[in-house]
Amino acid sequence: MSNHLHLVEWVRKLMNAEGTEDELDEMLTKLEQEMPYAEISNLIFWDDRDLTPEQIVEEALAARPIPLPPSP
Repeated sequence: MSNHLHLVEWVRKLMNAEGTEDELDEMLTKLEQEMPYAEISNLIFWDDRDLTPEQIVEEALAARPIPLPPSP
């Protein structure tokens, strides 16, 4: 399974609460580590747009961190 499909599967399982609480916590932690989007859990649990797992992964992968200027 490709990494992209694996991420979609994790999101689907999280959205459907498929697994024990510990398994879901572990999936979310791994997902947060794999994605550049820091607020991936907000897309999964709190977004009002009713996104599919595929759309959530696409949006999270498209996110780019905002570069900050160097400290003086």
